[in-house]
Amino acid sequence: MSTFGEDLIQSLNEALAHSKGEGPAIVHAPVTPREVREQAKLTQSQMATLMGMSLSGYRKWEQGTRRVSGPAATLLRIIQHEPAAVRRALLASPAP
Repeated sequence: MSTFGEDLIQSLNEALAHSKGEGPAIVHAPVTPREVREQAKLTQSQMATLMGMSLSGYRKWEQGTRRVSGPAATLLRIIQHEPAAVRRALLASPAP
């Protein structure tokens, strides 16, 4: 069987276990982009730049027309707790 097939079977088994309340499950509280931005004292434009996205895309999060999920939610949590760390990391990265 291919690696993809094995990964798919493992994912389905994990989903089934989760639906039965078995296995590890990490549930994060929802993150609110506006609250994170205001706490970090940033404008929408500054926040969009920090997130590596367009201003219009970021605004859709704040307006509730787009949902924050996955890596973006994780980055928002990091900005919420350590905004300076994100700035340092981005400044240290070479430009593409």
